[in-house]
Amino acid sequence: MDASVIVVGAGPAGLALAGELRLAGVDVLVLERLPERTGESRGIGFTIRTMEVFDQRGLLSRFGDFETSDAGHFGGLPLDLTVLGAAHGAARTVPQSRTEAVLESWARELGADIRRGQEVTGLTEDAEGVSVSVAGAGHALRARYVVGCDGGRSTVRGLAGFDFPGTAATTELFLADVRGVDLEAKMTADPSAGGLVMVAHLPDGITRIIAAERGAPPVRRTGPPEFSEVADVFKRLTDHDISAAEPVWVSAFTDTARQATRYRRGRVLLAGDAAHVHLPAGGQGMNTSVQDSVNLGWKLGAVARGTAPDALLDTYHEERHPVGRRLLANTRAQSLLILGGDEVAPLRDVLGELLGHTEVVRHLAGRVSGLDIRYEVGGGPHPLLGLRLPRLELERGERRTSGTELLRTGRGLLLDLDDNPRLRRRADGWTDRVDLVTARPRAVPGDSPLSTTSAVLVRPDGHVAWAAPGSHDDLPTALERWFGPAR
Repeated sequence: MDASVIVVGAGPAGLALAGELRLAGVDVLVLERLPERTGESRGIGFTIRTMEVFDQRGLLSRFGDFETSDAGHFGGLPLDLTVLGAAHGAARTVPQSRTEAVLESWARELGADIRRGQEVTGLTEDAEGVSVSVAGAGHALRARYVVGCDGGRSTVRGLAGFDFPGTAATTELFLADVRGVDLEAKMTADPSAGGLVMVAHLPDGITRIIAAERGAPPVRRTGPPEFSEVADVFKRLTDHDISAAEPVWVSAFTDTARQATRYRRGRVLLAGDAAHVHLPAGGQGMNTSVQDSVNLGWKLGAVARGTAPDALLDTYHEERHPVGRRLLANTRAQSLLILGGDEVAPLRDVLGELLGHTEVVRHLAGRVSGLDIRYEVGGGPHPLLGLRLPRLELERGERRTSGTELLRTGRGLLLDLDDNPRLRRRADGWTDRVDLVTARPRAVPGDSPLSTTSAVLVRPDGHVAWAAPGSHDDLPTALERWFGPAR
């Protein structure tokens, strides 16, 4: 084997997965078709859930200074994210190019082998592993597993025979990052505007422009559009001439919505845009892609190491496919609100009225932020089961720490909040995979489920797999389900 796992694609999903696999102690080879990073930045920030994920791995400080915001939107209608009571706001000024640079540096530091200029042309699976053909190479590369993180036009998805149903594009949208314009930041998407116009200010004097004329049919392209096309559409929609601006890069995208029916076929798996494509409303695509990788990494690592059974990989599809399905549903709904004509105006009016109710805002904010994700982990009625462990400040003797810091190793965590030696003894057989920590909570609100919780078992991705009191399963059952048999 050339590696335990070959990851195809060095975008955010592939690089995040490489880092997670290395944390899990697995050798990983990343193959990227492009000879170097493009510097393009389709995504320009993180949702609140991705902020939590990067904080969990100690990565936030690597991004330098950036702005956060408690303001979101659903189809152009404003959402107040403070109703979620989250520890973080959403990041608004981090170009995707910066995200990729940070993730690549992190993955390389951990020992990932990242090779650029490697175009995958063939893939063959057998009982022992997968052979990957690379253009110009004299021999195939071998791995026990292959993960396609190679985007919406995924080669791996096609070669492995994954079904990718959905809806075809109905309209085309332009994106351009430019210099030399003085435009007010805004987002206009009401039917009277004739289309969508978005203007955002990015670092280094760059202004992002997104523009789409309502009803404009998609164009089959072999390369990016000319900036003159973007300037013409922007002028027709706003009566503002930006043709003299300096384009940094220009792109076009559509409202195509597709999802793989399965995220796993034997030894081949999909993550990120290879598994789901959609209108990039609110930047949810890149964020969901990173979260796919964080869910998959520790599971694939455990199976590749031989400490957990192959069936653990099936939970990746079981947990992340519903997330992708809900993502497509909410972005298609937003597409109608943003790109629809006069016929959508009544729907926008009604939704605007509903957003006057806090529970409606909380529901939609949870959808676009990723904070509503809850996995079916079984075990009983405890209110924390399946959710991410809430921000929890802790005292370990004289030292202060947090649940977030304790997860930075990428290992499981059994957090004993009641100093229960019997509980810890029951987990002795898993200490090679799970950290046993006794600590005292600090400043837990009385209405928090943590106020009456004596212990929690937390998976490496931060989700609670068992809690006491209130879990029907006993601790060894939960440990074996998520971490494999005791040694």
